[in-house]
Amino acid sequence: MTHPLRLQPVNPGVCQVHTSAGLHVGNLKLFGSVWKFKAIGFDASGQVIPGGGPLTDRHNTTFTGLDEADINRVLA
Repeated sequence: MTHPLRLQPVNPGVCQVHTSAGLHVGNLKLFGSVWKFKAIGFDASGQVIPGGGPLTDRHNTTFTGLDEADINRVLA
């Protein structure tokens, strides 16, 4: 099954979230035992807009693990 969102691990506590086209739309950050989605967007000059972007309405969504299918079900 192909998912529109892909996870790209950065380190044990951070995982980037990209669209299938490669657009970086947010990060999953580990807080204790909970993964929290932090949406990001970019302005016209390429500056990061924390909490912005196409998934801004899902900013701060939490997950118990890094299950790509579950993350796609909730975020995509």
